[in-house]
Order: sequence, then structure tokens, then C-alpha cells
Amino acid sequence: MGNIITLARDSLTNLVSRMGTGRDKAASSYYAFAPLTDAELLAAYRTAWLPRKIVDIPAFDAVRAWRDWQAEGDAIEPIEAEENRLNVRGKVFEAKVKARLWGGAAIHLGTGDADLASPLEIERIGKNGVKYLTVLSRRQLNADELDRDPASEFYGQPKFYTLTAGTTAQVQIHPSRLVIFQGNALPDIDLVEGQLSWGDSVLQSVMDAIKQADGIAANIASLVFEAKIDIIKVPNFMASLANEDYKAKILERYTLANTAKGINGTLLLDKEEEYEQKSASFSTLPDVLDRFLQIVSGAADIPATRLLGQAPAGMNATGESDLRNYYDRLSAMQQVEMTPAMHRLDEALIRSALGSRPADVYYEWAPLWGMSEKEKADVFKTKSDAARALAGGNGQSPLLPIDALSEALVNAFVEDGSLPGLEAAIEEFGTLAEQEPTEAELAAATTQAESSALSRP
Repeated sequence: MGNIITLARDSLTNLVSRMGTGRDKAASSYYAFAPLTDAELLAAYRTAWLPRKIVDIPAFDAVRAWRDWQAEGDAIEPIEAEENRLNVRGKVFEAKVKARLWGGAAIHLGTGDADLASPLEIERIGKNGVKYLTVLSRRQLNADELDRDPASEFYGQPKFYTLTAGTTAQVQIHPSRLVIFQGNALPDIDLVEGQLSWGDSVLQSVMDAIKQADGIAANIASLVFEAKIDIIKVPNFMASLANEDYKAKILERYTLANTAKGINGTLLLDKEEEYEQKSASFSTLPDVLDRFLQIVSGAADIPATRLLGQAPAGMNATGESDLRNYYDRLSAMQQVEMTPAMHRLDEALIRSALGSRPADVYYEWAPLWGMSEKEKADVFKTKSDAARALAGGNGQSPLLPIDALSEALVNAFVEDGSLPGLEAAIEEFGTLAEQEPTEAELAAATTQAESSALSRP
């Protein structure tokens, strides 16, 4: 008996101190990868607003402002016309959406070649050489064995992609004919089985946060129906429920009482019955829901002002810094991810538009953040004041040659759009620095100088 008491005492001590029990709550926090199936991804995208916006918003914002081609001569207009003919902007948007939803997508460069398994020779593309662009998701393209040659341009990519056409036909496509986009890139493809070259859906890492927010919203919606509850205490209620006539009469009675209350505002009860109301409080629930939605916003890396369309919270908050950070991230994504992925497409596009590849043709991504009219006016004034100081305003000596300063200032105003139509006006009239005075202007200036000299005492 004494041994049993000792064991019980030791067990309780260990239980309270958690020694030897393995009951550390933090120890149960571990991560296991449970991939979302294609059916789950499709259902989430089609039926829930948060997953759809998380997939669509960054893809749309990445192509919203698009890009500005730069070239000498008349090369820009044919390139932009070729972009419109092939709907490059729309195809890139479609590919980005499918890549974010399914984990990967590609744009096939259709040049009319019969052998798609051979590498695409960009240099051989002539005018109108790109016939079409086709968007294919990773569900339609199966990756082949990876290229392990470190000297290969396509190292780490499949040697071929297999497109299933119809029910039985399969077509092999060389990776040089595809513009590959990924969702969330994998850190190491060797550690992932059965998903060569493709990434994860962007919904994979945020789905738990989405479900939690949806659950909170659903519970709050359920509470609305119980915002006010009438409670009536009836003597011997439970004991009398065994009588069927009693159940029918009490249902009829309180239905009638509730109707009278709704019409006349009067509730008729027996003297021995008790009546009270209970109301639910919703004062803190919006804050709880906002916190969960902010978690979703952080998980998706999209500001709440953009994802939820809500006004910024806090005193003097405008949400401008959040949006600027978001657009800066998208600009970095355009440069780091989209530009390299679209390189072969762009080279083929230039040749298809011009028939050759001029060395001076390039493009820049248009700014995602637009300045207000006041900000544009301030920038214009700052540049003008700086140019005036360099030109030697207020009787000072010029710091730069006037011709060089004039040309640089014109280029700056043309690039930032401060003076629309300036470039065309310069071509027609020239700059002030380039204009030579006419004989009449010289004669008038001489006459004015002589008059000023004679009028002096």
C-alpha cells in the first residue's frame, strides 16, 4: 500500500511539473506538406472570393501598366502593333493567373514549325514569323527528364515537355519554344517528387489562413440570427412534455403569443411564467475578423487596402506606404522573374515585327505607382529650377554648355511626360539653343542697343 501511495505521489508531481510526460504544447507544432489537389484548387478559385483575388490581383497588377518600348526611328509603332496582334499582354496575364493557381504555366511560341521537339532558332525568325501564342498550364504539359548538363542553357529544366493533344496523341515540345512561368518556386526540385520544373500554387501556403478567416466570418454570420433570444420559463414544462396534447397546445399558444407581440407589441403570459431577453454583443467581433483578414493579407503579401478594398486604419493613415511597398515588390518581380522568362518571346516579337533585330531596341516596365498632378508639378518645377541654375541664372556663369543642357532637359521632359507633345514640337521648331537669330531680329536688337546707349546721360 505504501508503494502505491509513493507511485501516485510521484506521478502527480511529474504531471504538474510536466517532467517525463511529453505534454509540452509547443512540441506538437510541426509541419507536414499536404498538397492541395487540382479539384480543391479549382473549387476554391471558383467559389470563394479570397482565393480568387489572391490569384488574380498580383497577376493583373503586373501587366496593368505594361511596358514602354524604346528605339530610334519608326521601330516602336510596328513592335506595339505586333504586340496587339498577338495579344502579348493578355497572354502573359492569362499565363500568370494559371501559374499562380496551378503552380506553373507556359506560353507556346507558334512559328509554324512542324518539328516542335527541335530547339527554336530565334535568329531565323523573319517578319511575321510568330504566328500565334498559346497558353498552356502545367496540367497540360508533363515535364520530361531534367537536363543535368551544367553547360546547357536549359540546365535544371526538362529536356522536353509533353503535351497531350486529345485522348491519345502526344506532342513533344522543346523548352526553347516555351515561356515558363511558375507559381511559388520550389527551393530544391530534387527534394520534390512528381513535380519536375513546376512550382506550388500560391494558395498552398495561404489556404489555412483563408479557411480560418472564412470560419470566423461564418460564425459571426450565424450569431446574427441569435442576436436577440426570448426566454420564457414555464412551470412543470419538462414533466408535461410527455403529453402529446400538451405539446400541441403549448406550440399553438406561444406561436399566438409571438404573433401578438409582433403585431401589437404586447406579450400575454401566465402570472407564474417568467420572461426575459438575451442579446448578443458584436462590439469586438469586427476587430477579430479584421485581425484574421490581416493575417490573410500578410500571408498573400497583398496590402489590405488592395486585397480587401478597405480604408487604411489608424490616425493619419493613408495606406500609401503599403501600396508603394507592394508596387515596389511587383516591379522587382517584373525585373527578376518576368523579364528573363519573356526574353525569348521578346526577341521573337522584335524580329516578327521588324524583320530584323536592331541593337537599339529595348523596353522598360512602366511605373506602377502614378504621381498626383501636384507631385508632377513639383517635380517639373524642381527640374526647371535645377536647369536654370546650371544654365547660369541670376547673372552667374553657366556650369554646362547650353546646347548640351538643352538637349538633356528635353530628353528628361519627354521621358517623364511632363510636356506632352514636346518631342514633336522640337522636331518642327527646334530648341532655343539651336535657333539662329534672323537679320530682322539682329537689326532690331542693334537698334535697341543704340537707343539705349544714346539715352544714357
